[in-house]
Amino acid sequence: MTMPCFIFVEPSSDGWIVRGDFSGGPLQFATGARAEQAARDLAHRLADAGEPVVLDIRLRDGARAGRFLFPPHAAETEAASALRA
Repeated sequence: MTMPCFIFVEPSSDGWIVRGDFSGGPLQFATGARAEQAARDLAHRLADAGEPVVLDIRLRDGARAGRFLFPPHAAETEAASALRA
């Protein structure tokens, strides 16, 4: 079983940041909405490439706004193909 990639959306001193277990380093955004959309897009791309993803979104006060799981799509497709063979 593959360990999931973690992505976090959280406030920073001058906006919002998306950070986690992905290449490209932390990403900075002016608004939380833009940061969340970028994080969701990234999570979908990673899941499409076969990586499970956990997306954790925080509010300005640090409380958790949501936690979303993105299963690995490529792995599911391969497993389904293997079952049909």
